[in-house]
Amino acid sequence: MTQKQVFGPPKPWAEMAPALVDVAMGRKPADLVVRNGRWVNVHSGEVIPGTDLAIVGGRFAYCGPDAGHAIGPDTRVVDAGGRYLVPGLCDAHMHVESGMVTVTEFSRAVIPHGTTSMFIDPHEIANVLGLEGVRLMHDEAMAMPINVGVQMPSCVPSAPGLENAGATLTPKDVAEAMTWPNIIGLGEVMNFPGVAANDPTMVGGVAATMKAGKTVGGHYASPDLGLPFHGYVAGGPEDDHEGTRADDAIARVRQGMKAMLRLGSAWYDVASQIKAVTEQGLDPRNFILCTDDSHSGTLVHEGHMDRVVRHAISQGLKPVTAIQMATINTAQHFRMEREIGSIAPGRRADFLIVSDLADMKIDEVYGRGVRLAKGGKLEIDIPAYDYPVSAKNTVKLGKKLAAADFDIKAPEGANEVRVRVIGVIENQAPTRALEADLPVENGLVAMDRRNDVCQIALVERHRGTGSVTNGFVSGFGYLEDCALASTVAHDSHHMIVVGTSKDDMAKAANRLGEVGGGVVLFSKGKELALVEMPIAGLMSDERAEIVAEKAEKLVEAMRAMGCNLNNAYMQHSLLALVVIPELRISDVGIIDVTRFEKVGLFV
Repeated sequence: MTQKQVFGPPKPWAEMAPALVDVAMGRKPADLVVRNGRWVNVHSGEVIPGTDLAIVGGRFAYCGPDAGHAIGPDTRVVDAGGRYLVPGLCDAHMHVESGMVTVTEFSRAVIPHGTTSMFIDPHEIANVLGLEGVRLMHDEAMAMPINVGVQMPSCVPSAPGLENAGATLTPKDVAEAMTWPNIIGLGEVMNFPGVAANDPTMVGGVAATMKAGKTVGGHYASPDLGLPFHGYVAGGPEDDHEGTRADDAIARVRQGMKAMLRLGSAWYDVASQIKAVTEQGLDPRNFILCTDDSHSGTLVHEGHMDRVVRHAISQGLKPVTAIQMATINTAQHFRMEREIGSIAPGRRADFLIVSDLADMKIDEVYGRGVRLAKGGKLEIDIPAYDYPVSAKNTVKLGKKLAAADFDIKAPEGANEVRVRVIGVIENQAPTRALEADLPVENGLVAMDRRNDVCQIALVERHRGTGSVTNGFVSGFGYLEDCALASTVAHDSHHMIVVGTSKDDMAKAANRLGEVGGGVVLFSKGKELALVEMPIAGLMSDERAEIVAEKAEKLVEAMRAMGCNLNNAYMQHSLLALVVIPELRISDVGIIDVTRFEKVGLFV
């Protein structure tokens, strides 16, 4: 049975201090006392048995061996029974839109998994709706029963000149956002060549954030750790989640950055980089765990930050160290250690009761002193957030697409051509720049399904130009006539269509135009799976469980087409991400991200 209540952050510590002191001293009763727990103290790195917690006004007042003096006639008393008392988990870097759901639904999905703080970068919606979209998610985040801090997107578009987004954000926009109550910093600065070149837009956004005393998020996606990397760090970014090697994590930490290690639905970057701690002995205080991108199926079926912590422990970290990387390290990085990230006096009473620490078996979840979930089930009701009409109907194709829009004409007289091919790397964000020799039939370049080369197209969807950019991709393994289309197409979020049948590609693209966005799979003219995402073409307005069920149907349909790639949809959605090497597609053309320039499809 869920309970309805009005949510909001507790009163500031400064205002609460007299009441906290009175409860700690036994002069006034606590609202809640938790007895007989094992205190996972992330400040000292200890697990302290026989600990009681006394809470008043949504904050910890007393953490010690006996809180009997704080128990009054109306105090709620919970017996932890020797179980672990763990700080609520924090996700240091993530995009709600990747879950296919709203902030509200994302929160509903992750609270039972112990996440009580999230630092979100809404640059997906910003690429579609601009500053208005950021404000919508900012305001929704403030209504949550957990802490959802918002980073102001830094790069919209992410690579000026190489793509055209649905909106543009300026340093003036960044400065304005820094005055909003729930903005905690600048989102990942993806234009790393721009930072190294002192691009005025990048310099201005970083400077506005620094002047506001807030955290500058990083995103250095190049393996080059030479001068461009040093120039990037000198420009101000304070963290980075794009490392894939132990050397990447080591280089960042040595330069004073925080190395964010991600385990999302499709990114498995913890195991390789955590060796910097487990084998090289680097200080774990400078390492932070995050998810970056998690789709609804992962959230509902596998977990969120509990999944990441569990994985980090399996890679050789001590449980307390892994928990520190998902709590106090994150809080300190965002200058919020006096509010969240630990069980200690004055902090918000966000904590978990855990029966198995190494396996992160979470029995109960508390946020601001209120029990939010028990036994993996949400115990509260979070009202749906009503997005305005202006946030919908954003898919503008300009025309009804036909199979001929996906034709690729060969050079005059050619019987065979060598083409550039985007090569998908399973479980990683980077791609490979491949080449393939393809036959020419009736003047058109043909796909080579036997060698896993199918077609990719980027359909412009913000301004209704009817423009289609065509190319080739390898790695999905499609064996049947089919096409997958998605309006989630990082970062400018046009529409990506991948297929082995041009007729299916046209049908899939047109279907998303009809429903206002989402992801759909067609085969031989028949719709096999559809996840509608009418909010900016990025998010569903349905419950997370329903979206997860539809997403699972999509995964099963993709497998039936021959695709066994892990989290293939998420790999699909990144094929236009022109800030991560090596080869991508955009509305401008085929982009070589190692050189940050447009290249021809034909070699």
